[in-house]
Amino acid sequence: MSAITLGGAPLGSMPENFGHEVAEADAIALVGEVLRSGIRTIDTSNGYSDGRSEERIGKAIAEFGGLPADVTVITKVDARDGDYSGERLRRSLGESAERLGLSPLPLVHLHDPEFHDFASMTAPGGAVDALVDAKERGEIGHIGLAGGDVHEMLRYLELGVFEVLLVHNRWTPVDRSAGRLLERADELGISVVNAAVLGGGILADESGRATNYGYRPASAETLAAIAQMREVCRRWGTTLAAAAIRFSTRDRRIASTIVGISKSARIQPTLEAAALELPDEFWAELESLLPASVNWLDAQTPS
Repeated sequence: MSAITLGGAPLGSMPENFGHEVAEADAIALVGEVLRSGIRTIDTSNGYSDGRSEERIGKAIAEFGGLPADVTVITKVDARDGDYSGERLRRSLGESAERLGLSPLPLVHLHDPEFHDFASMTAPGGAVDALVDAKERGEIGHIGLAGGDVHEMLRYLELGVFEVLLVHNRWTPVDRSAGRLLERADELGISVVNAAVLGGGILADESGRATNYGYRPASAETLAAIAQMREVCRRWGTTLAAAAIRFSTRDRRIASTIVGISKSARIQPTLEAAALELPDEFWAELESLLPASVNWLDAQTPS
């Protein structure tokens, strides 16, 4: 994995989440530019825009002449119409392999299992079993776990079958919900991929008009902290978006940081942010503004 992973969700065109359309030709061209850049990891999912993200990435790989040997494409299995059975998981894998034009699939995450019954997901013949079986058959190189709610993610992590953990929106300058989850992954020797480090875009919004963090309304304390952090970054000659990316890449426990990119002009600034040099005094000042844990997505009451 490279320090930065291209987040493929915007490439399927999800204006309801990202605020703008992405044409197929533009998405394919963007992936081609990424394949020529320092970004060597691409993340997508079976369910992003009902498969359009995977389709466009697959077309870009084909136009490029095949996937370079040093590039890893990550995808995720998804439920469909509430079905997250072992059979649905097998169909999801087949759909992804066909769209991406890859076999075996290098790394596949079990995606958003927290929205489904844990007992059913982990029962013999269920989704987790089917994912493990697919790896044993050689259809998958590695298997991972990708989701939100850290309490549910801990339950799945303890199954002992996952090699990679993807967290989103929960390890950023303003939210540390994933603290214990990252600690446990580190103890188990599981690689961590950190996604949505811009909190759904609010940490990249220099106007101050955005009010949602992690796809839900942010608390007044979180909004105030973001505004103060934005000013701190300006004083230090950087942006909160760059600092949020560097916050993730400087953490030794995080193997790669996923950043959604749909415009080629953002590739180089993102790579530069990943290696940004800022003094300890800057990070201490930012840390002093961290909202209380009751404001985090997976709110924690003080012990």
